Amino acid sequence: MPELDAIDRKILSHLQNDSRLTMQELADKVGLSVSPCHRRVKLLEERGVISRYVATVDQKALGLHVSVFISIKLARQKEEDLNRFARAISKWDEVLECYLMTGNRDYLLRVVAADLASYETFLKTKLTRLDGIASIESSFALSQVKYSIALPV
Repeated sequence: MPELDAIDRKILSHLQNDSRLTMQELADKVGLSVSPCHRRVKLLEERGVISRYVATVDQKALGLHVSVFISIKLARQKEEDLNRFARAISKWDEVLECYLMTGNRDYLLRVVAADLASYETFLKTKLTRLDGIASIESSFALSQVKYSIALPV
């Protein structure tokens, strides 16, 4: 993949901040005319640097007041067990992020719920029903200090 130049990085920075910019607005911000700016954006999309455009929705505005970070330890770390776990949690809307980890835990999940009762329901009806889980440790976020989806460019 060719390196990103300074203009590509400016384009990415502006689009990460506001993906609803018109091509004219974006071109003005990065110092290009519309056609070259549009070509660069299309190339960034084609190369997979820009993977999609989304709306960021406020979690609390949807009534999802609880954020939980869950450490999962599997009974076995065989490939089929890892794949089974990944397939199962990929279907659950409450799980926003899931990472396969190094260290003494196998997975770290970020889960959202409306309240503690909703989280308990998620735990009892989904997570604890998965075969092969040795332990589950939940940590509740008291407040969010920083949240960003913008990557450093």
